[in-house]
Amino acid sequence: MTVQVIIQLSVIGGGVMGEALLSRLLARQLYPANAVLVCDPSLPRRQFLQATYGVQVSADNQNALAASEAILLAVKPQALVQVAAGLKHEGSTLLLSILAGVPLAKLQAVFPGRPVVRAMPNTPATVGAGMTAIAPSAEVSELQRERAEAIFAAVGEVVTVPESLLDAVTGLSGSGPAYIALLIEALADGGVAAGLPRAIALQLALQTVSGTAQLLQDTGWHPAELKDRVTSPGGTTIAGVAALEQHGFRSAAIEAVKAASERSRQLGQG
Repeated sequence: MTVQVIIQLSVIGGGVMGEALLSRLLARQLYPANAVLVCDPSLPRRQFLQATYGVQVSADNQNALAASEAILLAVKPQALVQVAAGLKHEGSTLLLSILAGVPLAKLQAVFPGRPVVRAMPNTPATVGAGMTAIAPSAEVSELQRERAEAIFAAVGEVVTVPESLLDAVTGLSGSGPAYIALLIEALADGGVAAGLPRAIALQLALQTVSGTAQLLQDTGWHPAELKDRVTSPGGTTIAGVAALEQHGFRSAAIEAVKAASERSRQLGQG
């Protein structure tokens, strides 16, 4: 394929997360569709992305180097070596990596001298409600860091952290959606145990979790303040909170984040 127009952003990997970022970036008009190139080995996938979003597509990763602003690596971590082999390693275009567990040092070894931002988005990014932490390498300019923030802000909120904190980020927000899913399932099961129909119990659990998060965000209250506002003396809520404390709910959540963070650290060393 010969690239005919100026490419501002290249996306290597047109999977779920790559498409999520692509769709939001285009919806927010951060890039015009014809200035985005998506490289993917699957012909049906390329055809789908081109037909759906109007972007340019290619099977050859080498074409990604045409990007003037940024190259987004959105492939599986085990594909890094294969992908890198098909790219020239020199260049000053910003490289954004969402490869889980692949540290900056490894990315810099594969792409020496290139400014690299390592990012850790989570699955709610696929519906524009994600939480992404980014860690820039020393070669990344302030303008490039701001560009990286703008790109990931298209799928939710963004924080910049030292790379040393990304394992903790993984344990909390990266793995966190699974913890919240378990909580919602457990609340729904509790509703069923108390006599509610399954569908209604799930609806109540989903909206309670979603609404509580929205309330905390909008008011800026500390979670403890909201908990105190809801728990009246001798009432139903304090009875439920006491049962949660008795069964180690708070400690279990803390230990889950710590365990996932440690596992992330181990995988990064492997």
